[in-house]
Amino acid sequence: GVEVGPQPQGVVRADILDKMRKIVKHGLDFVQLFNEGREFPPCTIEVFKIMEKVDYPRNKNDEVIAIIHPKLQDQDWQPLNNGDPLFLTLDGEVIAYKGDCTVYPTFINEAAYYEKKQAFVKTVKVKLTAKHIRSSVL
Repeated sequence: GVEVGPQPQGVVRADILDKMRKIVKHGLDFVQLFNEGREFPPCTIEVFKIMEKVDYPRNKNDEVIAIIHPKLQDQDWQPLNNGDPLFLTLDGEVIAYKGDCTVYPTFINEAAYYEKKQAFVKTVKVKLTAKHIRSSVL
């Protein structure tokens, strides 16, 4: 499957649709070239590994007491370091990120995850290395 975004629920955006078409075309091109016997050299890519889902701060009654901080909003895939603002309480208090490494939040403040108690997801960058490949069926 391919998920391309972000875009609001129930909205079709031309730029996001174009990105989806391009990635599907690249995938199909790869399959065709592989099936034709083309050899692909080893490669390394950076990816984001999901580490933890983070909920909104809540009180003892399980009510949300803070919102996403304006400096974090719309910063999906951007580095988040120890001390950076995460949330803003309804009283105006800043709740900062307390972590021992840089993370890359995503799915920040997405409506689809609100009821799932997910303010964002923390990811870390990792490198994946693939060996060369070539179809053995020819």
